[in-house]
Amino acid sequence: MNKLIFGSRLKAESQKPKAKNNHKLSAFCFLLFALFIVSSCHNGNPSTRQSVFNINLDEGLTSLDPAFCRNQNTIWMDNQLYNGLVQINDSMKIEPCIAKSWDISPDGSVYTFHLRNDVYFHDDPLFKGGIGRKAVASDFVYSFGRLIDPKVASSGSWLFSDKVEGRQSFVAPNDTTFQIKLKEPFPPLLSMLTSQVASVVPHEVVNYCGKDFRNHPVGTGPFRFKYWKEGEVLVLLKNEKYWEKDKNGSSLPHLNAIRATFIGDKQTAFMEFVTGKLDFLNDIDGSYRDDILTKSGQVTKKYQGKFTLNSAPSLNTMYLGMLVDSTLPIVKHSPLKILKIRQAINYSIDKQKMIKYLRNSLATPGNAGFIPAGMPGFDAQKVKGYTYNPERARCLLDEAGFPNGKGLPEILLTTTVGYRDLIEYVQGQLEQVGIKTKVEITQGASLRELVSKNGVNFFYGSWIADYPDGEDYLSLFYSKNKIPWGPNYTGFSNKLFDCLFEQAYHEPNDAKRYALYQQMDNLVMQQSPVVILYYDKLVNLYQSNITGYSKNALNLLVLKRVVKN
Repeated sequence: MNKLIFGSRLKAESQKPKAKNNHKLSAFCFLLFALFIVSSCHNGNPSTRQSVFNINLDEGLTSLDPAFCRNQNTIWMDNQLYNGLVQINDSMKIEPCIAKSWDISPDGSVYTFHLRNDVYFHDDPLFKGGIGRKAVASDFVYSFGRLIDPKVASSGSWLFSDKVEGRQSFVAPNDTTFQIKLKEPFPPLLSMLTSQVASVVPHEVVNYCGKDFRNHPVGTGPFRFKYWKEGEVLVLLKNEKYWEKDKNGSSLPHLNAIRATFIGDKQTAFMEFVTGKLDFLNDIDGSYRDDILTKSGQVTKKYQGKFTLNSAPSLNTMYLGMLVDSTLPIVKHSPLKILKIRQAINYSIDKQKMIKYLRNSLATPGNAGFIPAGMPGFDAQKVKGYTYNPERARCLLDEAGFPNGKGLPEILLTTTVGYRDLIEYVQGQLEQVGIKTKVEITQGASLRELVSKNGVNFFYGSWIADYPDGEDYLSLFYSKNKIPWGPNYTGFSNKLFDCLFEQAYHEPNDAKRYALYQQMDNLVMQQSPVVILYYDKLVNLYQSNITGYSKNALNLLVLKRVVKN
């Protein structure tokens, strides 16, 4: 999204991380924390009482190891625990993080990062005296080498897998200088390095804990790990030694702790937010959307003044994918292999109406390309997608040999439970022009499995940016990324597209690279392996006493500057 010889095994048994197979101690740790919270709530100290930020992670949490950071919840929590070389701001600009500056060689193949000298890992028994040591350049050599180690099988191996020769491509001339040597220039590299996958980790702890590093995380971030009972509660505490400061020169973070619950039912989580038990809620489920928002996207009178609605463009393209690789047996008899059928489907959907009534206007119609609104280089005037034109759809059906849909086989469209209403709307729109579909509902994990194995012809999908560069989106259509080698789920292949994609790899000028992206996006739209439904908008709800939160197109939860008044 992605050796175990470092560190001594001569640690005293008393220093062994107790997060592993020691439920009694874990329960005791949580009890102590609970007593701390209860005490804070009754000691008359409002600043202490209010400094715990409460969040719900409704889809659970798979790991706290950044090497396996692959969904929104793990991204959110890893962003509190770890740092990388660089970071992204709310304007999608790259800023220094542990690297205070960097240089790029004239040929674009060597990146030299100059590191801060005041960044320390969180305290842990595996460090000398239990005190977190300084993070140095060799830690990045280890961390990045780990991502591409086949024995680790990191889901984040995509970050470097085709860009470096091996671990020898990561070099630490001294403690504050780190180099990445690429096989060939890759201009989006800095953007990719803002990913939480590229976080630095300490070899002593990772090597000792092995796979259990997932629940015994140690980083350099603004919060440190305290307790995690899977499926119930996660607790992170303020890192008192954190190196970043706010614009006024005050030490970060401002919060004392983060407490996450794992309530799977969205309505229950919403009630927890309404009653003030949660400080933050991400997205608004369809089951209560109309209660909160008008069709124009405004907060209803019932809830005006009750909370803060934070909305902005999100780097998330919601789409329908169509398998088009005619060499696959599943495609042999599929009408979707016919270009004019795919184009007819694109013209058949009234996206504006769909967004108004099913998303309460909190989205942007997908009338341009696959790269979403909010991405640097996005230009709806230069990339021409599809707008609602049912007459044109009918003409294309006729030209394809299926007048008014006569003789056209029924098409199976697969989606998940959460998007049933959206897909049933699409089903109705297609039927109006003569395209009959059958909607199949499955679980998210099952659909992902089917799509990843080319096991479904027509499917609902979304692509959330891993990093803020259009290359991340266009990689889904590069022929060398066909399954099983990459995320080309539609089996799209076009020689001109591939040529432009590879040309963009070597273009350091942003404006020129964006122009190449636009050419590629137009090619994808012309060949129509996807239907762009809409570009999502992040919808965050905060309690009115919360300030200092971020509003960024990655929907990246940044809590180090948050203040709870």
